Amino acid sequence: MFRFAHPEYLYGLYFVPVLIVAFWLSIRRRSRLIDKFAGKTLQPVLMPTFSKPKAALRSGLIVMSVILLLVAASDPQIGTKIENVKESGIDIYVLLDVSLSMQAQDIKPSRLEKAKLELSGLLPKLRGDKIGLIVFAGEPFVQFPLTSDYSAADLFLSAANVNSVPEQGTAIAPAINLAVKSFDISSRNDPSDKAERVIVIFSDGGDHEGKIQDAIDNAKKNDIKIYTVGFGSVEGAPIPIYNDQGQQIGFKKDDKGNIVLAKLHQTELKDIASGTGGRYFRAANGRDELEIIYGDLSKIRKSELGEKRVTDYEDRFYYFLAPAILLLLVEFFMSERRSLLFGMLNRKFGLEQ
Repeated sequence: MFRFAHPEYLYGLYFVPVLIVAFWLSIRRRSRLIDKFAGKTLQPVLMPTFSKPKAALRSGLIVMSVILLLVAASDPQIGTKIENVKESGIDIYVLLDVSLSMQAQDIKPSRLEKAKLELSGLLPKLRGDKIGLIVFAGEPFVQFPLTSDYSAADLFLSAANVNSVPEQGTAIAPAINLAVKSFDISSRNDPSDKAERVIVIFSDGGDHEGKIQDAIDNAKKNDIKIYTVGFGSVEGAPIPIYNDQGQQIGFKKDDKGNIVLAKLHQTELKDIASGTGGRYFRAANGRDELEIIYGDLSKIRKSELGEKRVTDYEDRFYYFLAPAILLLLVEFFMSERRSLLFGMLNRKFGLEQ
């Protein structure tokens, strides 16, 4: 079995025709300048050692070297071993708070952007797990359901912002209930899916809708663990306000004109996590809490996703790298002087030197 470990480098082959045309135009321009300088009868006299075919050959060697280097960079591999393995998976619903308070910048670049960066960084590390995203403020909304298409998930994640939901607030309880319901829908669509189910909440806390205990009991009844990550400071931070052009125009104020400070409500987030057997983390600059949570979850995987044929591959890039280096060395040491070989070819095939 053959594959390229980094096929994105093969896109560079699209520029090879451009390189060929560039060399052709350069050789043609050079030939015209020589013809303009001296007639064809005088050229052998004035430039007795110059060979036009060798100049073209040097360009051809460079083009071939570029092609071989691009193929080598894509890391061609050959499968050497195939075995059957059983994989375990986890179904994860991330509940992302997109209320205005998550725009506070006591965590850089902001609470919301830090949460999105962590989630985006986790996606490439998932192996067979399914992940879904629910954004919430005054009401929850499924940004994307459980999926193993991580590229699509990253695309939808990038679009999540404070405008993703029409009503502001912090409705954690409804978001938990929506996640539990979404898990059930996924299980009904795929009865064989018995993966470990987990909810991860990114928020600064402060449920404004109440009934949080009922939501915790609902998750616990369905054997769903909840991990919570608290964003912000206990002292609070001002909430920046932006115009339609994305420029900050001030900070959110209350009815009396005082700047509102968005505080982290740790107690509530801790209670949610402990009530379902999960853990609470406080977000910090320079630390990836979601990666810690995923590492913790990887130790408790239970369900089998089925058998999957896995192939071990060995690199074969050097089969292309070595000839590329050799051709470049030949081109480097090759002169444009006439040689005996090209003289023979000229006499036999009528090549112009």
